[in-house]
Formats: sequence, structure tokens, C-alpha cells
Amino acid sequence: MKIIANEYEPKEVFKILREWTELTQEELAQELGYKNYHSIKQIERGINNFTFQKFMQIANKHNLMVIIEKK
Repeated sequence: MKIIANEYEPKEVFKILREWTELTQEELAQELGYKNYHSIKQIERGINNFTFQKFMQIANKHNLMVIIEKK
């Protein structure tokens, strides 16, 4: 599967990434060292932001490629 991240809001990209890992919000929260799933829920709602470092941590652990391409 492939998405063009520019066509989505950051919160949507994060949710897609989580769904592709097949993890629940709670499982991803544990994996990233958050206290509970509310942190993930707030990211997916656009209330909180996530760092590129966290994004890459998920991608690397779950064998997802992140490609940045110049138009």
C-alpha cells in the first residue's frame, strides 16, 4: 500500500501508520512509552502533535518505508 502524505493532515497520516501496524491505540501507546492510549487518541484527533522521531520509530519497527520525493 502507498499513500501520498501531502494529501492528508498529520493526524490522518499518524492514524494510517498505526492502522498499517495493526496495533490498537493502547498497544501503540505502550510501544512508544506513553502512559496510556489517550496520548495516541489525542494525536489522532489533532489535539496533540507527534515528532518525526516517533513517526520514524514506528515505521522502522514495523518495516514501513518513508520516502520523500521532490516533485
